[in-house]
Amino acid sequence: MKKILLLGGSAQQVVAIEKAKEMGFYTVLCDYLADNPGQYVADKFYLTSTTDKEAVLAVAMAEQIDGVLAYASDPAAPTAAYVATKMGLPSNPLVSVETLCNKDAFREFLRKNGFHTPVARGYQLREEAVSDVVRKIQEEKDLFCLPVIVKPVDSSGSKGVTVLHDWDGLTEAIDFAFSFSRGKRIIVEEFIEKKHPYLIGGDLFVCDGKVVLWGLLNCHRDSSVNPLVPVGKSYPLELSKEDEDRVKATLQQLVDGLQIRHGAMNVELIVDKNNRVWPIDVGPRNGGNMIPDLLGLIFGVDVVEMSIQAAMGLKVDVQLQEQSACYATHNIHTDQNGTYVDVEFSQEVEAFVLKKCLYKKAGDPVEYFDNAAKALGIVFLKFDDEKQMQSILAEINQHIKVVVAQG
Repeated sequence: MKKILLLGGSAQQVVAIEKAKEMGFYTVLCDYLADNPGQYVADKFYLTSTTDKEAVLAVAMAEQIDGVLAYASDPAAPTAAYVATKMGLPSNPLVSVETLCNKDAFREFLRKNGFHTPVARGYQLREEAVSDVVRKIQEEKDLFCLPVIVKPVDSSGSKGVTVLHDWDGLTEAIDFAFSFSRGKRIIVEEFIEKKHPYLIGGDLFVCDGKVVLWGLLNCHRDSSVNPLVPVGKSYPLELSKEDEDRVKATLQQLVDGLQIRHGAMNVELIVDKNNRVWPIDVGPRNGGNMIPDLLGLIFGVDVVEMSIQAAMGLKVDVQLQEQSACYATHNIHTDQNGTYVDVEFSQEVEAFVLKKCLYKKAGDPVEYFDNAAKALGIVFLKFDDEKQMQSILAEINQHIKVVVAQG
């Protein structure tokens, strides 16, 4: 029986373990959390950090694995590529994976290869960041034009990210970004204004160096809690045909330039008022918040199975069957700290609910939704047309309410 090593056993990653077992593979799991749910599904579990390359390599060699997958995990993606490269297993180039997982390295790649990219500077030290930004403001006012965004180079889900519209909160934003950086490095960059209501996000899937699945979605935010944190996705994409073509051309150029050969890529882009495409974040992995599940509904494919096939060096047969309906997800969240009681759905929204995936039970602690890790669950919705979908999503917080007890 062939073996696959899976890096990460969180609630959202269990689906990959289950699918690998269903496909007949022996599953080996690494995760640094002793209470991860994946350990109860996998055939064998190692309490090992997925960011510790050498420790994971030791596990992989001891188990003589045939493939490795960091499903929906940015931090583990370089480890997966490292292990696969060392063992001669299917992988994208390690340097490309590391570039995509490091925001300032990615910005440098974009700049050198002719892509539109924000003016940006990376910093290793808090004092260096504060003094340099202040000096740049004083000496070269056109370098850091407000608004700017301050973020860790190695986080996802908008963790540690702040947009500054004035300079008063600079030191707090820098400290906040450093607090979420595993490598203790941050980036300060200009904030690009989009011309469309939504950022463009979602997942691609690459086979033999070509994008075969364009899972591009509208990225929704909730400005009442944090305008930077994703609260859901919707489809079809609200872009003109011309803008969509520009986005696709840019992404295929990225795939070519990075020599990505196979697997999923999670993307986020902006089209500005001058019709320029700006890649904001591109991760060498499946998206979180159950994006593969949403794409399965839209295109009639099993993205998790495709990802496992790619990791194991198997042929990926992509047969798209795009559906005519409109789909969306909503990340259940709260604007307060407290104890979870329940989540209430309006009668109107219940008519569109396909499934509910709730992570919390009564009595569990919940926190203010300032990053994607604090989502309480995900709801899948299906609509007959775009007008119907837009009407519900515009007032989604009135239709889905989290009941929280204080104290």
